[in-house]
Amino acid sequence: MRVVFMGTPEFAVPTLSEIVARGYEVVACYTREPAQAGRGMSERRSAVHEAAAKFGIAVHHPKSLRGEEAAAFFRSHAADVAVVVAYGLILPKSILEAPPLGCLNLHASLLPRWRGAAPIHRAIMAGDKETGVMVMKMEEGLDTGPVGLAERVPIPENATTGEMHDKLMLLGADLMARGLAALARGSLSFTPQAAEGVTYANKIDKSESRIDWSRSARDVHNHIRGLSPFPGAWFETEIEGKPVRVKVLRSALAEGGGPSGTLLGDGLKVATGDGTIQLLDVQRAGAKAMSAEEFLRGAKLAQGAKLG
Repeated sequence: MRVVFMGTPEFAVPTLSEIVARGYEVVACYTREPAQAGRGMSERRSAVHEAAAKFGIAVHHPKSLRGEEAAAFFRSHAADVAVVVAYGLILPKSILEAPPLGCLNLHASLLPRWRGAAPIHRAIMAGDKETGVMVMKMEEGLDTGPVGLAERVPIPENATTGEMHDKLMLLGADLMARGLAALARGSLSFTPQAAEGVTYANKIDKSESRIDWSRSARDVHNHIRGLSPFPGAWFETEIEGKPVRVKVLRSALAEGGGPSGTLLGDGLKVATGDGTIQLLDVQRAGAKAMSAEEFLRGAKLAQGAKLG
């Protein structure tokens, strides 16, 4: 089969690599345009762009896929199917209908739960016990298409978004490769998504990142691990008379109690609105990530200190 691959971040790279390794003819790769980064504002190509270049695949990064010119160019690849993994641009009807076998999307949730941009973050922040990856046939709606294949995995109590991202990234690559094999045999069937249980995984906004110590310990723990390592849940404290922002990268539920946001001692143990949480790994603004013990050796926070 002739395949057009469409993806942008690191999450999509194993799927591209697996498709190439299994001998499919990837005739073109679509990705987001290079971003301006660094002090010199040099162009930084996407992870998929870098991988495709190594494979010798032609790379395209249009700003939009709307319009007849974009559709005609897409059709010129004469692809049998398009594979889409975290691409980042909306595919209009003219693109969705171009490949004879359709456009297959790899999505990191158990649809219809967590349709949208940040399914892994949202599942963990909500305290979900299970997640997975699904191969679906794309429609014009947001992640509304029928599902062809699915793999389910548990979310461990202390797992972070970063850890689940890496697990689902590899699981999804294998699932999509199996989906393409079934599609080539004519044996990939699709089941419409359930009408019940639809939730939306909105993009993470920076305003959500600050820790609210008045929430329950369980909610604070889920918030921390759901935003770890990026963008990172954070609090403010005073160190040497100056306010300092501190990201929390790892935490655990703990015993104890007190006024919410109060440091209880025994490392970085903090009271919440209901229960207590132990902060295990943190990152002071402008510094490297470190254990709570390393942080306290430099910060010297006293028991009873208030974290904001």
